[in-house]
Amino acid sequence: MQFTSVAEGRFKDKNKPRNPVFLGFTQRAKEKRLGLRISSFYPLLRKMKKTRKIVFVAGARPNFPKIAPLLREMKAYPNLRGILVHTGQHYDALMSKHQFRDLGIPTPKENLEVGSGLHGKQTALVLERMEELLIRRKPDLVVVVGDVNSTIAAALAAKKLHIPVAHVEAGLRSRDWSMPEEINRIATDSISDFLFTHCQEANQNLLNEGVSKRRIAYVGNVMIDTLFHMLPKAKKYSPLSSEPYGLITLHRPSNVDEEEVLRRLFRTFEKISEDLPLFFPMHPRTAKQFKEKKLLPKKGRIHLMEPLTYLPFLAAMSDAEMVLTDSGGIQEETTALGVPCLTLRNNSERMVTVYEGTNQLVGVDPKKILKGFDKAKRMKKQRKKKPKYWDGKASQRILRVMDQALA
Repeated sequence: MQFTSVAEGRFKDKNKPRNPVFLGFTQRAKEKRLGLRISSFYPLLRKMKKTRKIVFVAGARPNFPKIAPLLREMKAYPNLRGILVHTGQHYDALMSKHQFRDLGIPTPKENLEVGSGLHGKQTALVLERMEELLIRRKPDLVVVVGDVNSTIAAALAAKKLHIPVAHVEAGLRSRDWSMPEEINRIATDSISDFLFTHCQEANQNLLNEGVSKRRIAYVGNVMIDTLFHMLPKAKKYSPLSSEPYGLITLHRPSNVDEEEVLRRLFRTFEKISEDLPLFFPMHPRTAKQFKEKKLLPKKGRIHLMEPLTYLPFLAAMSDAEMVLTDSGGIQEETTALGVPCLTLRNNSERMVTVYEGTNQLVGVDPKKILKGFDKAKRMKKQRKKKPKYWDGKASQRILRVMDQALA
């Protein structure tokens, strides 16, 4: 079923007048009710319009590339003022400093410093501290991204204070309730006023759950906005190797916390590395498990590395022959770059990258991984057609909707 959101058709021409989106009635109905054509007063109303405050919430490192293009696009809207809040769910002083620099975003004005911990405790801390912040800041809108604990906690805090909530990356579903992220996605979507989606499948997921079309805006992928914006800078970094190589990322608890699964994956990586050298920037969680389990390469060509910040990692990914990962965002970025991707999971909330991109779901079975590797070798890099609206302009569409809704 082809789905067209109420917002989709209004983004093709910036100069054409656009009707407000997500409001309970159309512009024409408003004018009829008021007995005048208020559109004739738009120039004056814009000058008089009150400055609106928007709080942007990020909790984990993958959230910031989604926030960055929105903050950048806000410069075109003098009536909107952004407040960046870091919940501190993932926090490493050096990594954060480099990431803000790489993405060209200011240091967050607020840091809740919740730190790591059990899901309940972490979510509760974000909820408590976000509530205090929102009472003090009195924003007109709260924007949350992704699916981490900070996402649902910030959305709950805002909703209970009757502040509108916008969810960027809404509608993604893995249908795997063992994943905390799936619970966070569904709960956040259910209470958000604005649902910004990046693919047709997400639109359909929301409709299947009974969500009104009025709450959905099909805008595209903000992660790809950042990728296209930053790729020229990333290309200035030296390649990891002068010969073809693959890249590994691994961080999900189901893959790194279970010793048998982790050892099996690592031995499979060793086998692949006999054919293609592999570079492995290690997530702190993964590095901890490797140290505890004393996992070291015994054969092959696996290069263990410290974590990379955004720009060096983007450079490494764009130059790679293929990527092996359990990350959600990397499935999307490799599709945009045309780089073959093997996803080490049995399901994905981003199936559009399989149907329309370069991604294969191979799980953690060595035979399936090796079969996927052989297929990816034959695939090589390719420029397949990207999903609709993965064009680097998603943030423009989102800000246009926000500006209309807050006017």
